[in-house]
Amino acid sequence: MTTIGWVRHGITDWNVVRRAQGQTDVALNDTGRAQARALAERFKHEVWDWVYTSDLSRAKETAETIAQALNIPIYVDESLRERAFGKVEGTTEDDRIRMWGEDWQEIELGIESDESMIRRGTDFVQDICSQYPGKRVLVVSHGAFISTLLPILVPNMHEREHLHNTSVTLVRQVEETWVCDLYNCRRHLEAVNL
Repeated sequence: MTTIGWVRHGITDWNVVRRAQGQTDVALNDTGRAQARALAERFKHEVWDWVYTSDLSRAKETAETIAQALNIPIYVDESLRERAFGKVEGTTEDDRIRMWGEDWQEIELGIESDESMIRRGTDFVQDICSQYPGKRVLVVSHGAFISTLLPILVPNMHEREHLHNTSVTLVRQVEETWVCDLYNCRRHLEAVNL
C-alpha cells in the first residue's frame, strides 16, 4: 500500500498579491521559508521514505527543507510543475480583465489543459507505485496541479477547498484505487502563527 503525501509549496510574493505564477520560477518569500521549516518539523514525527518535487524553485526549496530535516533522498521531476498559464502568467485578475475583458477565460491564451496536467500527474503516480510499492512518498508540487489531479485519483472526491500553502493531503493506495485520509491540513502552521 503506497502512500503519497501531496504538499503545496510555501508562499511567494506572487501568491500574496494573487499574481498567476504558472511555470514562471518565483522563489519563496520569508514567510514561505518559515512555512517550509514548520512543515519539516511536523514531518520529523512521521515516517517518510522519499521526497519528490517540481523543479520550480518555490517547490524545490520547500522540498529541500523537508528532505534535509528528515535526512531522506530528494528527487526533482519536471512533470510535477504547475499548470502552464501561457500569457496569463505574471498577471492579476485586474490585469486580465483590463487586457482581455471580463470573459478572458474564454480566450485562447496558451493555458495548459486539464487533460495535459492529468496525463503527466497520473503517469508520475503510476511510476511511484511501481518503484516504491508499500512506501511513503512526499510530493511537493503546486496548487492547480494537485487540485486537478486529486479528484482523478480518488473516486468520489469532491473537495474543492482552495489548497493552502504547505498544506498536506494524504492519499493511500488500496488495491487499484486511492483513498484520501487527510485533506488540505495545515496544523503545522498554527504552532508558529503563520
